Amino acid sequence: MHHTIIETTPFGPVVLLWTRRNDRPKIVRVLLSAPGLSAIAQAARLYPDAVAASCPELDAIASAIQRMLAGEAVEIPLTITDLAQCSPFQQAVLRAEYRIPRGAVSTYRLIAAHIGVPTGARAVGTALAHNPFPLIVPCHRAIRSDRQLGGFQGGVTMKQALLTQEGIPFDAAGRVACAHFHYEQRQRG
Repeated sequence: MHHTIIETTPFGPVVLLWTRRNDRPKIVRVLLSAPGLSAIAQAARLYPDAVAASCPELDAIASAIQRMLAGEAVEIPLTITDLAQCSPFQQAVLRAEYRIPRGAVSTYRLIAAHIGVPTGARAVGTALAHNPFPLIVPCHRAIRSDRQLGGFQGGVTMKQALLTQEGIPFDAAGRVACAHFHYEQRQRG
């Protein structure tokens, strides 16, 4: 049985869908609201039999997400998620993305190279586009090699706002203006 927790955030409702596995709560999906698409409507369509319920562990995660979206530095343990529902490739992508620290970004190409698939930038983008755990796995920290934002389940405006809260600068054209990407090998002079 799936359970839901709905949190009201500055970016609209966020829905946590969870279940119990081996008598422990596990998040199976985090749904973000996007322009024209409410997380509540998505949850009702994808999980019509889900019931509203919580537990102390999930209350703590919901609170952490609230604080994260308000701009606080919060890291949510990956162990609360049900990664087993993802393919081995997507798990590798999500783990690599999870390790990008607050205040840093990487590119789809660099993530692909980091996980051993140097020509897999597009596949990494697809894996992140279908990230079942946005915010917990901070996929807003992955951008295109041309420094454009790329997509995000909560919309590009939310992605830019989250990065701005984390201290990532942007140029006048809306491109990320950082000096270094996570997973980038620095050249020695």
